[in-house]
Amino acid sequence: MAACLLDTTVLIDALRGRRAAHRIHDLRTRGDDVPHICAINVEEVIRGIRPGEDDAIRVLFKGLRLAPLGRQEGQRAGRWRREFAARGVTLSQADCLIAAAALGARARLVTGNPKHFPMKELTVEHWPAGE
Repeated sequence: MAACLLDTTVLIDALRGRRAAHRIHDLRTRGDDVPHICAINVEEVIRGIRPGEDDAIRVLFKGLRLAPLGRQEGQRAGRWRREFAARGVTLSQADCLIAAAALGARARLVTGNPKHFPMKELTVEHWPAGE
């Protein structure tokens, strides 16, 4: 069974009833992919909710596994930020932690922003944002 970690762009699109909602539902019902999130995704979604979306968020998060963010993931994220910065590329702390959580869960990362995740070790699946 494969795993995927859903980036915040995908979660927001699902919350707003866009195509991602159906795709996540398909992942859950087919059972061949296990969808994950991490604490960073949870924080980003909660930070951006609109009034009245609390129940929809609970439903969205229900059934998604939580990928851990521990010492190893923190170290990996820090290394990426340092290595890319040495080449003149700035990566966000949140994106590096999300990517590290995906690797820690042995999951591909599903995102609407593939350019935010240039790490060679990471498998990225693009679900265009806003569809």
